[in-house]
Amino acid sequence: MAAHLKKRVYEEFSKVVQIPHEETPAKKLRLSKPSKSAALHIDLCKATNSTDALQYLLQFARKPVEAESVEGVIRILLEHYYKETDNSVRLKIASLLGLLSKTQGFSPDCIVDDAINTLSNEKSHQVLAQLLDTLLVIGTQLPESPAVRLRLIEVAYKHLSDTYFGVRNKCLQLLGCLGMVDAPLGKENEGAGLRDVQSIISDYFGDQDPRVRTAALKAMLQLHERGMKVHQIIYDQACRLLTDDYEQVRSAAVQMVWVLSQLYPESIVPIPSSNEEIRLVDDAFGKISHMVSDGSWMVRVQAAKTLGSILQVSPHFLEQTLDKKLMSDLRRKRTAHERAKELFASGEFSSGRKWADDAPKEKLDTNTVNLIASGACGAFVHGLEDEMFEVRIAAVEALCHLARSSPSFAEKCLDFLVDMFNDEIEEVRLQSIHVLREISTHITLREDQLDTVLAVLEDSSRDIREALHELLCYTNVSTKECIQLALLELLKNLNKYPTDRNSVWKCLKFLGSRHPTLVLPLVPELLSTHPYFDTPEPDMDDPAYIAVLVLVFNAATSCPTMPALFSDHTFRHYAYLRDSLSHLVPPLRLPGRKQVYGLDSVDSGPGSGSVESAQLFLQQSLNRVSTIQNLEAPGAQDLLDFTIRDLQRLGELQTELAGAADFCATYLRCQLLLMKALQEKLWNMAVPLCLKQNVTATAAAQQILEETYKLEFLYSGLESRQVAIIHHVRLQAKALQVILTARTRQGSDPLISSCERFLQDVESFQRLFLTELPHLQDSFVDKLLELMPRLSSCKPVELVKILQTTLRQSGLLQLRLPEQIHRATATIIEPTGESDNPLRFTSGLVVALDVDATLEHIQDPQNTVKVQVLYPDGQSHVIHPKPGDFRKPGPHRHRLITQVYLSHTAWTEPSQIEVRLLLAYSSSSTSLTSPSKLGWSESLESLPPAEAAVEGTIPLSKAVKVYIMPKPTRR
Repeated sequence: MAAHLKKRVYEEFSKVVQIPHEETPAKKLRLSKPSKSAALHIDLCKATNSTDALQYLLQFARKPVEAESVEGVIRILLEHYYKETDNSVRLKIASLLGLLSKTQGFSPDCIVDDAINTLSNEKSHQVLAQLLDTLLVIGTQLPESPAVRLRLIEVAYKHLSDTYFGVRNKCLQLLGCLGMVDAPLGKENEGAGLRDVQSIISDYFGDQDPRVRTAALKAMLQLHERGMKVHQIIYDQACRLLTDDYEQVRSAAVQMVWVLSQLYPESIVPIPSSNEEIRLVDDAFGKISHMVSDGSWMVRVQAAKTLGSILQVSPHFLEQTLDKKLMSDLRRKRTAHERAKELFASGEFSSGRKWADDAPKEKLDTNTVNLIASGACGAFVHGLEDEMFEVRIAAVEALCHLARSSPSFAEKCLDFLVDMFNDEIEEVRLQSIHVLREISTHITLREDQLDTVLAVLEDSSRDIREALHELLCYTNVSTKECIQLALLELLKNLNKYPTDRNSVWKCLKFLGSRHPTLVLPLVPELLSTHPYFDTPEPDMDDPAYIAVLVLVFNAATSCPTMPALFSDHTFRHYAYLRDSLSHLVPPLRLPGRKQVYGLDSVDSGPGSGSVESAQLFLQQSLNRVSTIQNLEAPGAQDLLDFTIRDLQRLGELQTELAGAADFCATYLRCQLLLMKALQEKLWNMAVPLCLKQNVTATAAAQQILEETYKLEFLYSGLESRQVAIIHHVRLQAKALQVILTARTRQGSDPLISSCERFLQDVESFQRLFLTELPHLQDSFVDKLLELMPRLSSCKPVELVKILQTTLRQSGLLQLRLPEQIHRATATIIEPTGESDNPLRFTSGLVVALDVDATLEHIQDPQNTVKVQVLYPDGQSHVIHPKPGDFRKPGPHRHRLITQVYLSHTAWTEPSQIEVRLLLAYSSSSTSLTSPSKLGWSESLESLPPAEAAVEGTIPLSKAVKVYIMPKPTRR
């Protein structure tokens, strides 16, 4: 009985009550950074002397400070500033105040009053100058606050009377950077009238310290750069400063005179000590010409450069710079009537006792007035003969600018430029050649001048020789002897430097096409023809004979009587060269021989009508593809295939549209691959039954990604719309990869990470191309962004299903072409890959292989172009050329001349290596919204972690095969 009661008690009092589980809220941790101001205050309080305080401040300057902590740090610094007695510590604190004011995200308007108050009790001039520099930083950080700027200008005006030059310098700098025209100033407590900023600054043109005079001139120039019109009355003061004892003052005065000559070119200024007047621009030109003979070479360089930018100068002033003797038209002489009147008034006549005492004298009397200073005569002659090569280069460049705007001056300065070809400095010679090339449309070379020019072909520098070849392409010569002389010297150059072959051939092509009438009488001699006898047939492997044929054939395009002088083998050689060197040999109409040699070719080039029709065809092809949504899968794929083939052929026929046609073809190829990967039967079958199709789809997704990187980095001239479409296709390929990852069932972890990366890519796309989203309606990414809240919270399997459905329902985006698209191309000139003689070297050592290539439409080639060497055993070496190996002969064109060092173990027989150029890219460089530059107080650690950038290379040129033979080492 007792046991039964005990059991009932337990049953009654031991019920289990299940309390519904409530999730306890997770504790949130807030990461708080230690206060920078508190740490600085503790450090400064620990300092026992000024040396310790200075060390603490130097250590603090190396650490980053967040924007929200800047104001507290500045308060601590100001507090310590008032307590500190050592000048060096206060100077460092003033410097830190300026640096902290530059912190991004911090507005320094809250510390303006404190910074201005520190000036009132400061006794040290150096600290005062540093505080003014801090105020300048604050003023430049607050451009939208006129009240603050006005206060700072008043502070600067108040301290302009300081005895220390550094304080006056900073005050003038502050006035130049912050001064306003409509803000007149007046001296306080003196009752003086209001004065503007320019008159205040101009008062210090005559300061006793040259550094202050320089600062005053630079402040005035700063006002001009900010858009304020400088007053003309300053011109006389600036001209007086051209004779200052200090070169910095004279250099700034040259700039000031040039600015005024551009602002008031037609104003009339008087000539000192006379009644004559001339234009201000002519007077400024004469005064700056005088500075080309200055004692300081830096002033001479600046004066020579400045002369080249004064284009409104009168012709007789311009021509005077080429003659050291003063020309008669720049002298103001008295008329014969004035001289007779003076003689009559004096009562003196010739007595006849002294021979020729009344004869006219060349020497001018004291009443003769020069319109230009005698020291300015022959300014360019002095500049071109200067001992410093920097001055000579500046003079050559100035001659170029002036000669381009004046054909008559170009003819007169031709002899001087040709003489510079013999300069001892290579840089001067190269610049002279470039200048003569730019003004070549205005000049015709005489035989003596051409002889001097052609002597440069003996130069050992490849850059000099190729620049001269470029010059001869666009130069006009006067006689057939000049053509003969140029051809002989170019053939000597070809014999001495065989690597110049392509450059010499190109030079002769243009030389022949520009002078057909001068080449015509030389044809029998050049081709060694005889009216009665047959001459031996020259060797077609001789580069010199090919050079002669290139000259003759290009001259024959404009001279229809010339083919009658050709022999039979010349016609055969023409047919051969027309096929092998079509870029050098033009199409010719040769009557009576078209049946035999097929030489009645098409006209010399496509007309503008054909380009317009090609553009129309390109647009029609894109419009036709836009109807692909209405077709079944097989028909849509066939349409894309045919369109891609047509666009590739169009790019081959029309070089002007090659970039746009290739771009469209590559884009459509991506769409074709995507369409094939999304076929119906692939997704309706079980995974084990379509392993082969899965492999095909995986390869297609990877190929689409590679093609999108080509689209983005291989073509220039793209707008943001095209870049957004490229990223859209890339996003589709990544979605396909996520789906294939789920189908192959590689585990949950890879799928989860793939889904997370894909969602990050979608968010990145939305952030980068926010302005282009309205143009992407009903596209794949548009549908994803609508489902983004659901995608962020769903499971990976559900995400994959949504992606699969959305991807198969998305259509083709219409591609709109920009004005001009260019494809980056590269052509390797050397090595040619034609030699059968192996390059032999000892194994373990290196051999240098010369690489010469032309690059077209490549942006920043110094950082993106690389050379790849592929060995027969599969080893691959990628070499990054030096920046100095790149030249820029023209716009959108670069030249790569470098050496690649090869090395390998011993081989038993010669074999071929492959050399090609690669274009390196990084997806991180495509951000349209690049982060702003880091300020002084920011570090890279404070930035959000960036996504992993995709880096790779794109083949840029065809591979060239080179025979090499590493020999075993000798024991």
